[in-house]
Amino acid sequence: MARVNKDMIIADIIALDQGTIPILLNAGLHCVGCPSAQGESIEEAAMVHGLDADALVDDINDYLETK
Repeated sequence: MARVNKDMIIADIIALDQGTIPILLNAGLHCVGCPSAQGESIEEAAMVHGLDADALVDDINDYLETK
């Protein structure tokens, strides 16, 4: 089973499973298609957007566990 952590790059998480896109979008990270996603980690994006990186990672991993 795949798991993500807050140091992972957004583009790598999307490449791992495109089903993570709605989770990112619902969290307010609309950068899934922008160049920032190519080099920005979940932790960095969460900090910029005022989000809890740990909670976002938990949401993504909860989704991945259902696969």
